[in-house]
Amino acid sequence: MSTQLLRFTLRVVRCEADLRAACRVRQASYGHHLPDLTGAFGEPDELDWHPDSAVFVAFDKADGRPVGTARLTTNARQRLAIETSAALPDSLAGRSLAEVTRLSVLPGHDDPRVKLGLMKATYLYGMANQVHWLVIGARSEGLVRGYQRLGFTDLLPAARPVPLAHAGHLPHRVLGFDVTAAERNWHAVRHPFYDFMVRTCHPDIQLFGEPLARPARARLALVA
Repeated sequence: MSTQLLRFTLRVVRCEADLRAACRVRQASYGHHLPDLTGAFGEPDELDWHPDSAVFVAFDKADGRPVGTARLTTNARQRLAIETSAALPDSLAGRSLAEVTRLSVLPGHDDPRVKLGLMKATYLYGMANQVHWLVIGARSEGLVRGYQRLGFTDLLPAARPVPLAHAGHLPHRVLGFDVTAAERNWHAVRHPFYDFMVRTCHPDIQLFGEPLARPARARLALVA
């Protein structure tokens, strides 16, 4: 296995400052395409604080700016948010699942490895937490093609898009990724991302440490 340094660091959010940095990327990215939703993405939401969620944030080494983020939420304690809008296939019943949401890269940032690094982080974190499948919603054909290149496949009949309540009720294709089979599938087809995802150590991708703790004022607000 080779070692490769990146132009950014990527870590799991461990404090409110990191989470707000992630929210700034969400706001800039989603506001770029969906201006009506800009405000909603500028603040943390309940899933960010949930014990089954991990939020990832990438910072540019050159200037310290947050440049990418994603969130992974497992179904360890409750159904995935996407299941409130779409019924997943029976084949996934009883499986350990995780949903990828709020995946975004700062508009204009020129390093294509930020998004790939975020996908590697979700894959490795899922593996470490014994997740069988990742689930994601994609709102455009360009995003669908990008996820399909990684190995995601449609989970709904006829690849029909469905409005997702937790994504502004916008139509999305619902895609799934077999975490347990990913390495052998990538190897079998000599996938161009195989080395990056599996055979390269990236010290700048740091996935483990103390969990994110909800601030006391947020806990009081929730009780109230």
